[in-house]
Amino acid sequence: GGTQRLPRTIGVSLAKELIFSARIVDGEEAKSIGLISHVVEQNEAGDAAYRRALALAREFLPQGPVAMRVAKLAINQGMEVDLVTGLAIEEACYAQTIPTKDRIEGLLAFKEKRPPRYKGE
Repeated sequence: GGTQRLPRTIGVSLAKELIFSARIVDGEEAKSIGLISHVVEQNEAGDAAYRRALALAREFLPQGPVAMRVAKLAINQGMEVDLVTGLAIEEACYAQTIPTKDRIEGLLAFKEKRPPRYKGE
C-alpha cells in the first residue's frame, strides 16, 4: 500500500522521490516531511516512544468517546473520496452526535465552566 498511502500523506513528488530512490529517512526528516508527528530522544529505559504515545492517549482520553469515534470515521472515510463527498461524510457523522447525552453534557459543561464528564452515551 506504500504507493497509495505515502503520496496521500506527504505528496506525490516527495513520495516518488522516496520510493524511486529507496532512501531511508531518519526520525527528524520523517517529521519534517510530515510522515510522522513526533520524534523523541530514547531514554535509559528504552521506552521513550511508548511514553510519548501514553501522553498523547492521556490528551485524548477526556474527549467525548462518541465524538472521537465519529471524527475518526469521518477522517478515515473522507480521505478516500473527493472533498465534497468528504464534507457530506463529516456532516453525516456530526449528525450522529446531535441526539447523544454526551453532546448535552459538553454543552452544559461549557455553560457551567467545568470539565465535561462524558460517558459515551
